[in-house]
Amino acid sequence: MIRIGDYVTRNSYNNDIIFKVIDIKGNVCYLKGVCVRLFADSYIDDLRRYDGEVDDDFEAEFNDYYNLDRNEYFYLPGKILHIDGDKEYLDKCMRFYKKNKIMAYGVYLNEGDFADNIYDYLKKYNPDILVITGHDAIYRKSRNGSNYKNTDNFIRAVKEARRFEKSHEKLLIIAGACQSNYEELIRAGANFASSPKRINIHALDPAIIASSLSFSDKNDNIDLISILDKTKYGADGMGGIITKGTMYVGYPRE
Repeated sequence: MIRIGDYVTRNSYNNDIIFKVIDIKGNVCYLKGVCVRLFADSYIDDLRRYDGEVDDDFEAEFNDYYNLDRNEYFYLPGKILHIDGDKEYLDKCMRFYKKNKIMAYGVYLNEGDFADNIYDYLKKYNPDILVITGHDAIYRKSRNGSNYKNTDNFIRAVKEARRFEKSHEKLLIIAGACQSNYEELIRAGANFASSPKRINIHALDPAIIASSLSFSDKNDNIDLISILDKTKYGADGMGGIITKGTMYVGYPRE
């Protein structure tokens, strides 16, 4: 018997992703990815209860803060505003920022509310980097005129953010989640977006991109390939454009 709160995998997908059951209606379970930004639904008879330890096998190798040259220089990394449609993933990303000594503000909103509120949050926090993420998915059949669960919400939010700041180098935007329409998010004004190959992305991938941009020198072009390689699935899951970084470098240090 499968209950709300159980961890499960889907037989029809070779049990590749661990989900948490967040709701059950009749014989349909509504699922949330434990480590990937994905909502799904499944018939109960397609599910297998996962009784093992739920452990994330992806350890983000992010050493940018520790690799800075400390020889009399000081650094002012870019400031991040992270708006997320999932509270648990937001908390995970905020812990990642804190661990890496990055100034970041986190806001939890439903994806459908992003566009209506994003201008006010940008005005309040005035970040160098904006993350717009949560959950997304490709529908097998179009629903409400779209083949994506939340890409349209992300697109509207990106456009509103670009109304606040048009320059791709004054406000760097990372947008999207699992299986999002990468090309349309880039066209809307994002610097980075998911997902070029329409695959799932890890919960931390948008935060890894944002942190890398935060520690990229404001006077130099970012190392695009190196930044993408830090994420779990590389350029299959995230893509972007070359811009300048957001970090000021000063001399001398106190």
